[in-house]
Amino acid sequence: MLLLNPKKYNVEFPDKESKEMMLKTIEWFEKKGLKKIKEDFHNRTWPEDFVEFQKQHKIFAKLLTPAGYGAPDNRWDTYRIYHWAELMGFYGIAYWYVWDVSQLGICPIWMGSNEEAKHKAAKLLEEGHVFAFGLSEKEHGADIYSSDMMLYPQGDGTYKANGDKYYIGNGNKAAMISTFGKIADTGEYVFFCVDSRHPNYECVKNTVAHQNYVSEYALHDYPITEADITEKGQKAWDNMLNTVNVCKFNLGPGAIGIATHAFYEAIEHAANRNLYGKYVTDFPHVKNLFMDAYLRICAMKLFNLRAVDYMRTASKDDRRYLLYDPLCKMKVTREGEEVINLLWDVIAAKGFEKEPYFEMATQEIRMFPKLEGTVHVNMALVVKFMTNYFFNPKEFPVIPKCDGPQNDAFLMDQGPTSGLGKVQFHDYNIAYNSIDLPNIRVIKEQIATFKEFLAKATPTKEQSNDIDYLLAMGELMTVVAYGQLIIENAKIYNVDDDILDMIFDLLVRDFSKYAVQLYQKKSNTPAQLEYCIKMIKNPVPDVEKFKRVWEKHVYPLKDEYKMNP
Repeated sequence: MLLLNPKKYNVEFPDKESKEMMLKTIEWFEKKGLKKIKEDFHNRTWPEDFVEFQKQHKIFAKLLTPAGYGAPDNRWDTYRIYHWAELMGFYGIAYWYVWDVSQLGICPIWMGSNEEAKHKAAKLLEEGHVFAFGLSEKEHGADIYSSDMMLYPQGDGTYKANGDKYYIGNGNKAAMISTFGKIADTGEYVFFCVDSRHPNYECVKNTVAHQNYVSEYALHDYPITEADITEKGQKAWDNMLNTVNVCKFNLGPGAIGIATHAFYEAIEHAANRNLYGKYVTDFPHVKNLFMDAYLRICAMKLFNLRAVDYMRTASKDDRRYLLYDPLCKMKVTREGEEVINLLWDVIAAKGFEKEPYFEMATQEIRMFPKLEGTVHVNMALVVKFMTNYFFNPKEFPVIPKCDGPQNDAFLMDQGPTSGLGKVQFHDYNIAYNSIDLPNIRVIKEQIATFKEFLAKATPTKEQSNDIDYLLAMGELMTVVAYGQLIIENAKIYNVDDDILDMIFDLLVRDFSKYAVQLYQKKSNTPAQLEYCIKMIKNPVPDVEKFKRVWEKHVYPLKDEYKMNP
């Protein structure tokens, strides 16, 4: 079974400790129960109890400390991190968030050149502390080139830090906040660490009405020494971008966890509700909604897990993950939104009730596409890879499933972030030609037409400078890369051909939808319009296949999971 079920947790790890970590966490949440989780959600209670739990079991230390620091068996294991992130999303974004922003906060330290700071961070993780990432500012938002956070040299090798950071998770409790700014006299970028408990640190407020603590903080002549500085200059800039690249993939499994829990709750409700002499799950339109929701969750998980493999095998000569990673953030999270919308159409007003998990899911799923760069920012990144992805493939060794206990060292030592346009990919046709299913044949036709569009009806200079037009093209490209990794992973996880073909029934429809959106752009030439029309296709219908997937895989989930009250 692809879907996470905490009460039948079947993820295998190469070491006993990792599995025990997940099972202890499940036990803690199930003992806490849904009623208390919802109470904390409504009361906007910061998850102090969860922080204490992870402290007791040194969970953040195990997950977020690379080999060579802290305990001898520590490792930065992206496979394990994926499963932890999914589990956190399953139980609530407050738990996912306090951990995710700790990861963001610790990465610039590991990527930096200050060994003293690294050993300090390892010790603080062992003690159970949380971390934070001080990047964005109220006046500049996503404009990370502009920073008013300044280090002022004092003439004796020390500095005074002054400035304000905004929208910073864990700013209320973090023992080390990796703060991005500039050195006042040179304009050089710098990363330095501050402690939220210091008297010159002001936690101004929580900027959101949520149990997450998303702070505004200010530094007032905060004393900084070289021991607090993790990096300066261009490398500080590179470490900032590399941190975001490493951490944004966590948004995908978080969304998968939310969507999965909501699915269980929705189908359990619908399967036991009788209307007009029928159970709700007997209605054809309801079956369609549940089918689409289930298939989208399966696709999300297959893609995100395969992206993990590319992250774990990345190197200076293989940076393919830089395409798949933003898709985890923008594509998977938006698919999570779509799943919630589909399920909400089934349970209707039930989705507003305060006791079930679903009400929380409807709010929390909306956050994921907005965090760590908007969808549009990430799409603009994806478009940079388009030419090489379609027209300049490179041979690479086949990447296997990477679930071993390795330390993913390259992620903390990636080097310069420039040269994205030079990143090459293996030929997507290898995946698409590896299996012959009706709807994969259809999408291959759509992809071929899109490639021809790019080659023969190439966007004009004006269109290429129009971000709105590029975003529309980017949507089509994302479907291609998304489907490619789904096919690759379906083989690894022995996914039923019926499920795989039904997933591509969805993707054919999605591709057509995005083709229509591109068609509607006012700057299209007649040739471009013609190609857009050719990209619009119907999936291959198969009533018997639908019935098999429903009866074998979807409907039985009504009895699979219900959280302890």
